[in-house]
Amino acid sequence: MSVSEPAVDQEGPALPLHFGDPQIWLFFANMGKRFSHQSYPTDTSPDEEKVIDEVLNQIVATRDNASRSSHETFDACIYKMCRSGNLAAAAQLLKSLCDGKISLSASKAYDMVLLAASERGDTSLFCQVFKDCLVSCKSLSSATYMNLAKAFISTNDVGKLLEYVKEVIEMTFPNLIVINKIIFAFSKCREIEKALRIFNQMKLLSCKPDLYTYNIILDMLGRAGRMDEILHMFVSMKEAGIAPDIVSYNTLINSLRKVGRLDMCLIYFREMVAMRIEPDLLTYTAMIESFGRSGNIEEALGLLREMKLKNVYPSNYIYKSLISNSMKIGKVELAMSLLNELKLSGSNLANPKDFKRRKR
Repeated sequence: MSVSEPAVDQEGPALPLHFGDPQIWLFFANMGKRFSHQSYPTDTSPDEEKVIDEVLNQIVATRDNASRSSHETFDACIYKMCRSGNLAAAAQLLKSLCDGKISLSASKAYDMVLLAASERGDTSLFCQVFKDCLVSCKSLSSATYMNLAKAFISTNDVGKLLEYVKEVIEMTFPNLIVINKIIFAFSKCREIEKALRIFNQMKLLSCKPDLYTYNIILDMLGRAGRMDEILHMFVSMKEAGIAPDIVSYNTLINSLRKVGRLDMCLIYFREMVAMRIEPDLLTYTAMIESFGRSGNIEEALGLLREMKLKNVYPSNYIYKSLISNSMKIGKVELAMSLLNELKLSGSNLANPKDFKRRKR
């Protein structure tokens, strides 16, 4: 993946923002008040420093009436820096804006620099720019969080990771959105041990994980088939005073289904019902398949009837699972009856989007 070029107005004059090019001096003629910036802990050349100053002055001059075109011009400058390998200059420019409390809410500059730093493998620069971005209150894309996780994949220095996580938590506490997204990114990268270390680091710093944090960890452990750990984590969240929701129970039940633990599926299915959490399509799918695979077709059919009464539309997958499992135990007539019912269901079947996990 490479740095994508920002949209720039092609109708106006060309702005070849090369360092030392006289045209940039003409473009940034409206200097306004000189803007002093703290030096960024990276190496930049004198020419690069000049460009940084000029861009800063232009932004300061127009900060009260910033337009879309000014953001596009700024993005074009950052893009040129990234493409030419001048990440130090780009990072220093962003930090100067951050220190000056100048918002870049409409800019893609942070994402461009972070992507370029990730592709270069410059973890130190990436981490610093990431923190600067948090200070600027700019929201980051999921891809950026993934790049953060990837930046630490190649290192076994867990201490460095945890120290960085500590800094991020101190910057963003009590808001858990950022740290949850970081854990989720490590989970998606299958960096389970690192995700668990970050999770434990949260608790050591008295940063109490919330429901979303636990659901991320449960999903990660379930996908990895680490059943003892997912069961322990489920108990831990309740002990911590976090009440499991439909996502928590579905994750646990579906994980148990995958390893053939119908007995445990039943326990947690009954528990969620007792907690007055209504089963949804994902819950019924897991339970019906578990009963069917174990030969308990009547129980599976009972759940099919129940979900219909509750106006939870069964899916094509549920019917095919029931048909297949009926055939396996020699109930051909039942299988044919279910097949006919499937054909007649039409619009009363669940759509693929209904399988998407409910967001908190």
